Amino acid sequence: MEKLNDILNTSFQLGDTVEISVKGILILCVVLILAKIFLNLFQRIVTRKLRNENKLKFKSVFSYATWFSYLIIMLVTLNAIGVNVTGIFAASAALLIGIGLALQTLFQDIISGIFILIDQTVHVGDIIEIEGKVGRVEEINLRTTRAVTIDNKVLIIPNHLYLTNSLYNWTQNGITTRESISVGVAYGSDVALVKKLLIQAADNHKEVIKKPEPTVLFTNFGESSLDFKLIFTVNNSFTAFHVQSELRFEVDRLFREHNVTIPFPQRDVHLYNSKKE
Repeated sequence: MEKLNDILNTSFQLGDTVEISVKGILILCVVLILAKIFLNLFQRIVTRKLRNENKLKFKSVFSYATWFSYLIIMLVTLNAIGVNVTGIFAASAALLIGIGLALQTLFQDIISGIFILIDQTVHVGDIIEIEGKVGRVEEINLRTTRAVTIDNKVLIIPNHLYLTNSLYNWTQNGITTRESISVGVAYGSDVALVKKLLIQAADNHKEVIKKPEPTVLFTNFGESSLDFKLIFTVNNSFTAFHVQSELRFEVDRLFREHNVTIPFPQRDVHLYNSKKE
């Protein structure tokens, strides 16, 4: 036993100030083995729900993070067992801070991408709105999400925006959405006729769903008009803007046909001629 203790306490001089014993080396090896097991387990948990191409991307990025983890674990362990690593700590800290600042946004995007893929808040095919931009999700990667806008432009969204901005998922509850258009008619118009024409315009459009039925709300007595809102349901919210435009054309046609006037703001201006003595 004494021989074993002597062997374990045998020290090696590494430079002028760094000294480490055999026992310290063994402790360091055990800690690194445990760290390797933990990191491999973490990698399996994260990648089990990823697609094959995303697994390869994650593994390549994770391999770099693993080496940084080993370096930090090794320095902390050496310091804990009494090895003087002040100089190494100072140099490593400056290096890691510089690298961390340079890669901060990159790792934010990657971590956000992992969260998106794990909790399934966004799927391919979903229609999303973020920072006022609307697009259909075509591809979810670790760093970015690729979407196509209504006018067929490609929208590249850094994944960290999902954590720092409000995300509207138009289709998470299904592909059908409630849409609306607003219109005003002149005072004195037959409001029952207005309601009938608005419902007729919605019923005649092939992309408006019959159930739930379109409905009309009398929203306000405006300054220059009686304000109405036509509410309807469509199967594909990505084309809702086209449906709204076509319904406005149809409403305008029906109103002209039935002599329903859409007013514009008017002001009465009275001019007074003041005579100077």
